[in-house]
Amino acid sequence: MIIKKTIQSLKIILLSSVMIITSCKENAEKKDMAMSDNILLQEYAGPYGGVPAFDKMKVENVKSAATEGMQQGLKDIEAIANNEDAPSFENTIEAMERAGEGLNNFFSYYGIMSSNVSSQEFRDVQAELAPKFSEYSSKINQNEKLFQRVKTVYDNAQKNPLDADQMRVLDLTYKGFEMNGANLDAEKKKRYAEINKELSSLYTKFSNNVLHDEENYITYLTKDQLSGLSEGFIKSAAKIATDNGKEGMYAITNTRSSMDPFLTYSTERELRKKVWENYYSRGDNGDEYDNNKIIADILKLRRERVELLGHKNYAEWRLQDRMAKTPENAMALMEAVWPAAIARVAEEVADMQAVANTNGDNITIEPWDYRYYAEKVRQKKYDLDSDEVKQYLQLDKLTEAMFYVAGRLFNYNFEPVPEGSVPVFQEDVKVWEVTDKDSGENIGLWYLDPYARPGKRSGAWATTYRSHTTFDGKKNVLASNNSNFVKPAPGEAVLVSWDDATTFFHEFGHALHFFSSNVRYPTLNGGVRDYTEFQSQLLERWLSTDEVINQFLVHYETGEPIPASLVEKIKKASTFNQGFGTTEYLASALIDMKIHLADPENIDVDKFERETLDQLKMPKELPMRHRTPHFGHVFSGEGYATAYYGYMWADVLTSDASEAFREAEGGFYDKEVADKLVKYLFAPRNSMDPAEAYRKFRGRDAKIEALMRDRGFPVPEE
Repeated sequence: MIIKKTIQSLKIILLSSVMIITSCKENAEKKDMAMSDNILLQEYAGPYGGVPAFDKMKVENVKSAATEGMQQGLKDIEAIANNEDAPSFENTIEAMERAGEGLNNFFSYYGIMSSNVSSQEFRDVQAELAPKFSEYSSKINQNEKLFQRVKTVYDNAQKNPLDADQMRVLDLTYKGFEMNGANLDAEKKKRYAEINKELSSLYTKFSNNVLHDEENYITYLTKDQLSGLSEGFIKSAAKIATDNGKEGMYAITNTRSSMDPFLTYSTERELRKKVWENYYSRGDNGDEYDNNKIIADILKLRRERVELLGHKNYAEWRLQDRMAKTPENAMALMEAVWPAAIARVAEEVADMQAVANTNGDNITIEPWDYRYYAEKVRQKKYDLDSDEVKQYLQLDKLTEAMFYVAGRLFNYNFEPVPEGSVPVFQEDVKVWEVTDKDSGENIGLWYLDPYARPGKRSGAWATTYRSHTTFDGKKNVLASNNSNFVKPAPGEAVLVSWDDATTFFHEFGHALHFFSSNVRYPTLNGGVRDYTEFQSQLLERWLSTDEVINQFLVHYETGEPIPASLVEKIKKASTFNQGFGTTEYLASALIDMKIHLADPENIDVDKFERETLDQLKMPKELPMRHRTPHFGHVFSGEGYATAYYGYMWADVLTSDASEAFREAEGGFYDKEVADKLVKYLFAPRNSMDPAEAYRKFRGRDAKIEALMRDRGFPVPEE
């Protein structure tokens, strides 16, 4: 997303309570669920510890599976709540970790049907189910008997502490109840549940509206409108047009993977403007798919809900369990970087305007010109042509490079599974087995879904179909990476930009975080939002290591390694366009925070966005990365709401941790530092406080100075 998207597990979006993100179940109820006739609820069968039956999932099975799964989940919860034995960690917390396994499996399929292979038929079912999932979650969060048992275990543990990981699970579970209204009186609990139900429907409609605009605003070109575009891009555009019934034309889809290269290379300024407007007006077209009213309703409901809990605003409530802790801390970081970012934009625009003037183009730089002229400046300043770099960035070779890095740092080996041995949900999905290089032990499977297509949401993300746990027997990991590269014409290589290659590494970092887990309990596979992006952002750094560049960046036709002179240009240009990248991201993060701090009563979302950007002195030559009407991170669920700043927070950690490797004798492959990386920053997942984990790795807290150095910004004096 990427911004690098972001993990956004549908299970967590819909079911916010930690106790229903669960693992295996070793009791009679498990047998009942496994015997279900509905494939979406059955235990995974087959090799590799069992795999999802993606080849058998059908939309027609979704509603019945959801109903049956929720019934069984509530039955499990009621059994815990009504247990006559005195509350203990084993009969309450561990029992909750086991509850609702069938529904856990169901959401793996549900997430695929929502994000990867969506259809109108599914969207209709999704809209119907969203409020029911919310009701289900509320019945658990507001189960008074269950909460009292959890509270008893929690209070007892304050006097007689349990194992460290058990204390962490207990603390997360108890605070999860508190944050979701367990201490409210009956009337407020009722309203709290009603709000969640309303929000769930609004999130679904928001997401589907954006998907509608991505699918329906396609720009078709004729042969005389292709000037500046690469041969590979043209061939892909022709195939997409043909697939859409437009033989002889060329399609620019309304996704970042199609929009970005078009705006960078097309010489057709009016078409650049059209493509730009299509992309940045998603959800903001004044029709039945417009999201502005939905956002206003979401903001009002979020504020009302947290006021029931005694909080002033949504941001205050949300950040209490994040690394930042308060909105003020998050804002302080963003405001420290913002002036340097917009100052750099002014320099970049001046450079671009000079190029335009020299060329006699007789224009003033507009947002649809930024990428185009930035590329011209790159070529002039650094003699660096992005299209030339792409010839050495082949998707298959980048995949091999990621496997190489995983082998050096994590001791993992990746081998393709035999064709047909593991079911997939789409023919382009590929699967690898992940094993330990020394012992040969199976770690899990890695699924890759690389290409954009109708019904697949835009961006890039990672998710799991099964997470590592050990408390009821060791479970291996089923992890997935999902991208939206433009599928090439038959026989053509997939060539990507340096930014897209960076995103590819980023999402693989999430997968490695999943695979390296050594936690006992399912809840501990979760994460703190402004920390979980750190691990993936850190892995991006290995793309530019000499070992990767020298072995895997080869010309897609000749196989020749990338010339040293081109590598030197890439490294010299590493801070190029940081004004654009930092500003477009930070603008979205600041709007996210400020709109949740504002009074939502009668808010005009479009006006708020416009006036806030004016107050920030947002450069007119570029937009926010995610304008509010299509800001899915924030309004299609709650995962990143008031938490989009987290990428910047994680970037501070990333820059600081990178310097630990640069300072080490073995550089980015130094074994001692790599071992500490895995031990403290990847394997623990959420089993220890993130700040403590980072201090164990680095010996101190992270410093913002490293971030400023990385971006070529002035470093503040201490």
